Amino acid sequence: MATLRLLPRPAQVRSMATLSPSPTLSQTQHYIDANISSQTQSSQPPRNPFISTATLTTHAFPSFEPTSFASYPSTHLLLPLRRDILHRAVIYEGDSTRQGTASTKYRSEVHGSNRKIRPQKGTGSARLGDKKSPMLKGGGVAFGPHPRDFSTDLPRKVYDLAWRTALSYRYKKGELILLEDRAEIEGVHEHSAERYLKDLLVHNRMGHAHGRTLFVTRHFRPNLFDALEGEGMGREARAEECVDVDVKDLLELGRVVMEKSALERILSEHQTDLAESEKLHSWSKQHRTEEKRESRKGHFTERRAAALA
Repeated sequence: MATLRLLPRPAQVRSMATLSPSPTLSQTQHYIDANISSQTQSSQPPRNPFISTATLTTHAFPSFEPTSFASYPSTHLLLPLRRDILHRAVIYEGDSTRQGTASTKYRSEVHGSNRKIRPQKGTGSARLGDKKSPMLKGGGVAFGPHPRDFSTDLPRKVYDLAWRTALSYRYKKGELILLEDRAEIEGVHEHSAERYLKDLLVHNRMGHAHGRTLFVTRHFRPNLFDALEGEGMGREARAEECVDVDVKDLLELGRVVMEKSALERILSEHQTDLAESEKLHSWSKQHRTEEKRESRKGHFTERRAAALA
């Protein structure tokens, strides 16, 4: 009897065109793609739509001719007027400048004997103790002043907000003049610098008749500072370095003439109450990126219009 031999079954070959993807693998890949896209979007936060731009015209010194423009965020130069915050800042600065060195001696601190001046009874006069009594001449002072600290506390964020509020107030009134370069008097003899600066202030309506002027510089400018130290020049203008200026100085005089580098340092030092994306360096970087994007877009539009023509 013949035996049957079973042949091996050929392996089934599947092509990639007919092979359907596994549902588990496709879901995992979609999850990975969604996670990557969400991380990419989170690394670039959207721009705050409420932040606008404040534009300042830069001038040359001493001609005060317009040269270019400078842009700053509205969180630094377009803040609303807050009289309460400005008042707190001025009081805080005034309290910090008080010396508090007034001092008197109480009866225990006056040099002298503790012997009783006269008997308690029998003289017909009032009762007295030693000669250091506050009722006698040369004695101690009752409830007199002693050295003390008059300084008060103010949160740093409130103080920084007051700085930017004062600058915004000057900017909105058109009393903040920005200089492109150094505010230095050059090419004028030292004996004529005082007269030259006074005529310059009168010609530009910045002198005493129009409310004095505060010059804020980044560093010490010897010619400018020496000219303002002359007789009668204190009634016309005043010059301070940016490290010596406070909120009261920004509000006290008629207008503020400030170097661009000094303004940027003041704004950079007084922004602790802002988020990291709203600070000056972050905003400047984002603003430059947008300007480059707009310029590239305009260049592409011009090339496309030229090609269609």
